[in-house]
Amino acid sequence: MSIKDAENKLFDKWRGSRAGFVSDGVISETEYMKSKPKITFILKEVNDKDGGSWDLREFVSDGGRPQTWDNIARWVHGIRNITSVPKWDFFKDVTDDFRKETLKSICAMNLKKSPGTHTAVHADLHKVAKEDKDYIKDQYALYDPGITICCGTGDLFKSIVNPETPKWKITTRGVYWYKRGTGKFVVDFAHPEARVKSSLLVYGLLDAIREIYTEIGVDVTHTHPCELEAGNPTADSQ
Repeated sequence: MSIKDAENKLFDKWRGSRAGFVSDGVISETEYMKSKPKITFILKEVNDKDGGSWDLREFVSDGGRPQTWDNIARWVHGIRNITSVPKWDFFKDVTDDFRKETLKSICAMNLKKSPGTHTAVHADLHKVAKEDKDYIKDQYALYDPGITICCGTGDLFKSIVNPETPKWKITTRGVYWYKRGTGKFVVDFAHPEARVKSSLLVYGLLDAIREIYTEIGVDVTHTHPCELEAGNPTADSQ
């Protein structure tokens, strides 16, 4: 069964419990499966005052909203070029074509499938995610990403998917993360629309990714992290 078929089968069971259910997941299965490393973003909920009932996969495939997806496209490009991250002049002006092309290879899933407004209500998000925890675990299990980036959702995500082990680690600059398998890790970072300069968001995450690779035993100056998913023997296997 393809990932999309598995997603849709799961959503058919799930949507009855959530008004305005918004489907999400892998944008292009072909691009996701051949990407290295596979990257999944864990978000809160879609912003839609009109009530939802649409597909985030199609929305992102068409480019999404620049306010959210420009920074995600910058992150993805930077991670895939972590040995030679571009200067800000390259990232400053994101075109529609760049965003569409870059986002094809990602997975994006919201913990709350019913829509909210511009600012998520913390109590509602936690209540719904806890109620839907089995569905969330089943969905995440479809993807097996190399890198999972939690966009303001780290503690909630971990409490559902990895509630006891492993424990959070912290980079020298204060970014929390944990390893979930050989060459695979979860990063707790800010939402892409956080009210700071985009350049700080972009390089803050990329700096953390480089440090995490070093921590798990990958010298990014000599070994491209993409090799991890091919079973690179230099990766920390504990």
